[in-house]
Amino acid sequence: MSRILGIDLGTTNSLIAQVVDGVPRVIRDPQTGERLLPSVVAFTDDGKVLVGQAARDAERNGSGIVISSVKRLMGIGMEHVNEDDRKQFPLAQADSGPVRFTIGNQALTPPQISAYLLRELRRRAEQALGEPCNDVVITVPAYFNDSQRQATRDAGRLAGLQVLRLVNEPTAASLAYGLDRRDHGTVAVFDFGGGTFDVSILRLQDGIFEVLATNGNTRLGGDDFDRAVAGWLLKKAADECGLPQIMTDHRVFTQARREAENAKIRLTTEPVTVATLVLPGVDTPYEALLTREEFETIIRATAEQTIVHCREALKDAQIRPEEIDSVVLVGGSTRIPLVRTLVREFFGVEPLADIDPDEVVALGAAVQADILAGGTKDMLLLDVVPLSLGIETMGGVMTRLIHRNTKIPCTVVEEFTTPADNVTSIDIHVLQGEREFARDNRSLARFKLPVEPLPAGMARVLVMFLIDANGILSVTAIDEKTKNEHTVEVKPSYGLTDEQVEEMLIDSFDNAERDVTERLLAEAVVAAESILLHTDKALKEGADLLQPEERDEIVSAETALRKALESTDRQTILDATAALDAATKPLADRLLDRAVNRLLKSRTVDEVLASDEAV
Repeated sequence: MSRILGIDLGTTNSLIAQVVDGVPRVIRDPQTGERLLPSVVAFTDDGKVLVGQAARDAERNGSGIVISSVKRLMGIGMEHVNEDDRKQFPLAQADSGPVRFTIGNQALTPPQISAYLLRELRRRAEQALGEPCNDVVITVPAYFNDSQRQATRDAGRLAGLQVLRLVNEPTAASLAYGLDRRDHGTVAVFDFGGGTFDVSILRLQDGIFEVLATNGNTRLGGDDFDRAVAGWLLKKAADECGLPQIMTDHRVFTQARREAENAKIRLTTEPVTVATLVLPGVDTPYEALLTREEFETIIRATAEQTIVHCREALKDAQIRPEEIDSVVLVGGSTRIPLVRTLVREFFGVEPLADIDPDEVVALGAAVQADILAGGTKDMLLLDVVPLSLGIETMGGVMTRLIHRNTKIPCTVVEEFTTPADNVTSIDIHVLQGEREFARDNRSLARFKLPVEPLPAGMARVLVMFLIDANGILSVTAIDEKTKNEHTVEVKPSYGLTDEQVEEMLIDSFDNAERDVTERLLAEAVVAAESILLHTDKALKEGADLLQPEERDEIVSAETALRKALESTDRQTILDATAALDAATKPLADRLLDRAVNRLLKSRTVDEVLASDEAV
């Protein structure tokens, strides 16, 4: 099989790696010897496109249009960008639709920008290895939804790469560590990069990496620290120099953010540093003293958000912090002393950082690539679905077909039917979320399946949800009688923001009791309306089979049920439904007997015997 490489397409830096003689190694740039490719793309005034360190140098010089941290905007819409995004990125003036950057007379999307990074990584690998490199595994945050994963695949395709697999970043890290450890136990992978945060709880045993739960935030990372410090620095400079206008100056903000990043890096090993700004109209550079203690005060609230996600992941995995055997640190932001302290205090163990946190995800991607290429044969990877998936059913409820934290790849098939007579098509509404009602969850796709007109409840429709190893969903609906089939690969135009993901989970917890109560009521109403429909049909078909007092009893029970439906008391509806069911039972039995007698009268004894033998 041809060579397959692993890529960490990171927010701050990107890497490409391979497995050599059973050991994963990062591929260095043959020209510079660098391992890390800064995830920065610059469009110069003379029409050139610079990638990596050259683009970062252009950013320092303030020339052209520079885009960094584009991963934060992968797969989201313009309505989800915030003011900080508009300060940082040259975004098109639109309120909806996919995110686009205005670059001269061009409008480029995040996948197009990311493709420049992937092409540069590909060039690096091909020069180093002396052969074409087309097949890759690319890592993504565990909490990337379907649209964000699709955007990553699109970036690979634009770069001329065949993306064989998307693998979650925390899972990739576990593969990198498991390569030489192979120990049993429960591990938390704490992945805190430049723009995203994930925590995954894994059980390692006999070469099997089983993901028990995952949680995170696709827009939480070291960039937020940089922006917070940049805001502090700008305000301090504006106040002390009497320059309030610099607070809205894009070039000064870019400079402040870059200086904040450098100060953050220095404070990892030093107790104090000086941040410097060159201000318009000021002869001498402005300098501000920043201590590690003050830096930690600025970033603490943001850093503590990671622990909230850790707590939720443990809850989903049904594990207590003290049951975690080890914590693996991934991502450049885990170098910050405050972050390590928070992790140590929450889990009660000293976190592992044996492998360079900048490299560990790329190395794990290389291991996954080696597994696909047939190299590593004694490892198995079991990943999970981050949010539940299902369809809307009668009463507007969401019927879950795949529950959150289900292992992937997976396939689930369930049978549904029609709620009324002579329905010619069924509306399949695909949903994502944790609430009980469709209205409270996110709509992923809708399509209609033609079905043969039949009495209510007679049609049989199979709905299949299939999630592949990349976490991408396809939905198929089949009419069992006509074999009509419709399949859709769910590709929303853009994805969930981190706030929406968090709100969906938090709302599901906060509203759980109310949602369940409302769902049970909705199901009782659906059942009541169904029995009323069938009762009306039965009364028309079997009027001659009833005594007057029997008909009166059924009509009375019908009236009582219709009155019960005017209330919101579930038990009243259930009692009235049961009473009508009991009242109509003799009629149902007689209708069945008559149908059987008619069938038998129209057939000979030989036909009946032949039918029995066939059965």
